[in-house]
Amino acid sequence: MKVSMLRAKSFCIVHVGLALAVCAGPGWAQEQKSKPARYTVTDLGTLDGGTYSEPYFITHIGLVSGTASPPDGTQHAVLWFRGLNFDLGNPGLGGPNSIAFSTNDWIQAIGEAETSTSDPNSEDFCGFKALGLPSSGTCLPFLWQNGVMSPLATLGGPNGAANMINNQGEVVGFAETAIKDPKCPAPQVLHFEPVIWEKGKVQKLPTIHDDPDGAAFGINDNGQVVGASGDCATFNTNTLVNLQPLHALLWQKGTVTDLGSLGGTGQGMGILAFNLNNKGQVIGFSDIKDDKYFHAFLWSKGTGMKDLGTLSGDVRSVAIGINDRGDVTGLSLDMDFNPTAFLWHNGVLTNLNTLIPAKSPLFLLQACSINSRGEIVGLAVQTSTGDLHAYLATPTQSEAGSESAAPAEQGGGGENPKVTVPENVRAQMRSGRFGARLMGPK
Repeated sequence: MKVSMLRAKSFCIVHVGLALAVCAGPGWAQEQKSKPARYTVTDLGTLDGGTYSEPYFITHIGLVSGTASPPDGTQHAVLWFRGLNFDLGNPGLGGPNSIAFSTNDWIQAIGEAETSTSDPNSEDFCGFKALGLPSSGTCLPFLWQNGVMSPLATLGGPNGAANMINNQGEVVGFAETAIKDPKCPAPQVLHFEPVIWEKGKVQKLPTIHDDPDGAAFGINDNGQVVGASGDCATFNTNTLVNLQPLHALLWQKGTVTDLGSLGGTGQGMGILAFNLNNKGQVIGFSDIKDDKYFHAFLWSKGTGMKDLGTLSGDVRSVAIGINDRGDVTGLSLDMDFNPTAFLWHNGVLTNLNTLIPAKSPLFLLQACSINSRGEIVGLAVQTSTGDLHAYLATPTQSEAGSESAAPAEQGGGGENPKVTVPENVRAQMRSGRFGARLMGPK
């Protein structure tokens, strides 16, 4: 989702507690209409010498939200801006782990955070234990603003998670009720619903086809919401929710729409809508025929669900980010589940590693978010150490918008650089969204 400017005139937001100043003017709101031909890549680093970091979202002004590990091996919600990082998880909500899934131009951040209070049902609702992290307490959705992290309401149960915030301050995610689900293969997990928080109040969103559970993952500045509904399942270390997603959904103006599928039933990887832009274009992934493989999709009201395919030689793909120009980012996987970041533009799927300097110390594994200026954030592996770090890919000023500087590989032809991911790196990738199930079996 592109986060657009709310005012045409210049504005400045200053947060004294972070010593963070964000200034923007009319020139920033001008979108590049041509394809950015090449990117420079910046390693966003970790917290205090930790080895792991992962971003999830980048705003129009370049503010990045995500998670990073300090040396103690926990994960903390983090904001990155212009070479600086800010630890939102200390003190967080009092527990050891937190993740910032999204932020907006007003420097509000949302996500999930553990508390210091024990879960009455001994759940691992946010899956930090499943991800191999030191974990304790309940896990709550949060809103961080003005230097303070505050919990958001659930539907009566002890746990929940917030997945995205728009520029109006509307937040979407999922939350537990107080009702037990005897059919859930994770017996501790209570019934949970997709929800939206507006002005601090929580409201559940309807599911479809009698699906008992669901989650909302994305919201645009028009209040349209996307996500999925399905059956309660064992914890999915890819989407970070106890859900087998059977139907990709769009909520708007009090209605819910099933976006269809790419031929699968949802019983494999599933069918899920991750995000959308302000034009109402939706992206995600869907099982294809026989549910053996899954592909990235782009959905619009006029065309329905379109298969974006995979990079040359690959068999699986997931779309994760989209901006208002319709540029899509995500990852493509080969038969052995080795991932590669992609950029989809004007019908062409391109290996993002072909658009960066050949001697880059980072190999880009996945591309999680793209803003209106074409800036991309995602997860990369340091080729010298094997550590997983967040990166920022920035279009070069000299070639941004230049159609003549075409990439060497555009989807179907040319060389498709890949890396074989070592097992220790696979283990690290299993500790973040878009990682575990995409990395294949342990």
